Amino acid sequence: MPSTARRKHRGDTPPPRTGSSEIETLRGFLDYLRTSIAAKVDGAPEPQVRTAAVPSGTNLLGLLNHLTFVERSMFVGDEVTDWQATFRAAPEDGAGDVVGRYREAVRRANEVLDGCADLGAPVPRPRAGGRSAPSVRWALAHMIEETGRHAGHADILRELIDGATGR
Repeated sequence: MPSTARRKHRGDTPPPRTGSSEIETLRGFLDYLRTSIAAKVDGAPEPQVRTAAVPSGTNLLGLLNHLTFVERSMFVGDEVTDWQATFRAAPEDGAGDVVGRYREAVRRANEVLDGCADLGAPVPRPRAGGRSAPSVRWALAHMIEETGRHAGHADILRELIDGATGR
């Protein structure tokens, strides 16, 4: 466990001020969480960024790698056959590689969302096997929940690695 002398405190970023519409609020909070978790992984030291700090094997790179797959599945239509495998980054991938892929997935997801005016409409993405896509509202709420959950895990893991705290 890091000593208090080594702690790096990042200033907390307050929750976003969003527009008054439902879609602006949902997207504002999702982007806030996306930025928070990417910042937790960006610049984390090797090899700790990929080292499991808990018995489940969870590590920072794996969390962000997983969220990359979730973003691409939810908004772009990529199929994932083994969700458990998404929690592991490739051995040759460093923090910068995983953060870059995550930011690209977020950019592509936002391109899709930019064309969505009706929260009740399905996410406009292809689905294999004719399965229908969830509503934009459901997809945004799910991504806020999923990203928020893993951002909390990342907060703890990063503090265990080098004492860094804050958003």
